[in-house]
Amino acid sequence: MPKAKWYKGNIHTHTTESDGDAQPTKVVSWYRRHGYDFLVLSDHNHVTILEYGRAKRRFKKPLMIPGEEVSVRINQGLAAIHINGIGISRLVEPIDAGTVVPTIQANVNAILDAGGIASINHPNFTWAFDHEALIQVNGASLLEVFNGHPGANILGSPGKPSYEEIWDGVLSAGKSMFGVATDDSHNYYDFNPMQSNPGRGWVMVRADELSTEAIVEALSSGAFYSSTGVILEELEVSDSGISLKVQQERDYLYVTRFIGQDGKVFAEVEGVEASYEIQGNEGYVRAAVTASSGHKAWAQPVFAR
Repeated sequence: MPKAKWYKGNIHTHTTESDGDAQPTKVVSWYRRHGYDFLVLSDHNHVTILEYGRAKRRFKKPLMIPGEEVSVRINQGLAAIHINGIGISRLVEPIDAGTVVPTIQANVNAILDAGGIASINHPNFTWAFDHEALIQVNGASLLEVFNGHPGANILGSPGKPSYEEIWDGVLSAGKSMFGVATDDSHNYYDFNPMQSNPGRGWVMVRADELSTEAIVEALSSGAFYSSTGVILEELEVSDSGISLKVQQERDYLYVTRFIGQDGKVFAEVEGVEASYEIQGNEGYVRAAVTASSGHKAWAQPVFAR
């Protein structure tokens, strides 16, 4: 069996087929030129399929994985419920079930029925929901811990948990969801902080091959880490602990925090190498690496047995 490799991808991307400002071919070209191995075009309530035709060889990479951002607004349009279906076999029609939890559950179920995996997008967009809702939902594999859209409210506010705090709330309730970083890209011409540009967040997936089946399986099982700019040269996650080594960039300094039940920091390690041995009383342990530049990487959680 071939040795598993790391593949870089973005799983939340928009084009002119919904509310992006560039044609699908231009969007794919941007990600290809910037070294992405796979890409999900997740237009709102639309499955965007490129007809490569004669351009097939040109677009051999990135691997195109079918996707859709299943999108609905409830509570008279005040709460946006957006869930990515990744690896789906057909269009998923959005379902308005009246309130937050039933709506999330109904759309997760619809994504699963279409053969995909479900990623819960930007919970703080319109302040729609938090971990209290998500712990009541079954079947979702992924949760955004970073979203590059300027309206995503990733850091929360007093009385409103951040994305990482929402993730810890879900994990602390004993539910397994893996944290993803995404672009949620819409704008490909004007690059500035108030635009939703590509290249801000991605996943690094470890898989035996670059195929839709292998990438989707790796995402669903947590065989990946997420990043906004920190690259890991080495990462080992097992029932006994987590160890990692960061790729040094410029003169950046790095801190790795090993975080567990209720967001408690069990250890903080400076430098490019860090490891943590699970003691058994942590509930779960995940690793978050922060660079002095502000960039981050997140390793997936291990539940203490």
